[in-house]
Amino acid sequence: MTPSEVNTKWKALQERIATEFDTDIPDIKVMLFLIGVQELGKGPRKFSKRQKEELMHIANCRLFSELGFYELEGVDQDGWPHWKRVKTLPNYTLLEQEMLMKSLIVSYFEDI
Repeated sequence: MTPSEVNTKWKALQERIATEFDTDIPDIKVMLFLIGVQELGKGPRKFSKRQKEELMHIANCRLFSELGFYELEGVDQDGWPHWKRVKTLPNYTLLEQEMLMKSLIVSYFEDI
């Protein structure tokens, strides 16, 4: 996708999520949290600050697994997925990182 396509799809996704959850327009962190909750597979519930951070990490790993940077190792006794990095991430500029994350998030939501 071109940057223009990514931004157009990103804005549409933000609006869709805001409408579905009756909330403000979500940023990247909120989207990562939602993906983490989805990947955990236990449904919506209250999470501690640490768990929220772990959910965002799960989301990052899941998204970057699409590019071959992470592999799922398995789940622990509480059902939380664990990932291992298999390739070093390139050094992207902040703008490149943001565009890549938006693209991966858009693709994720298109696939579910």
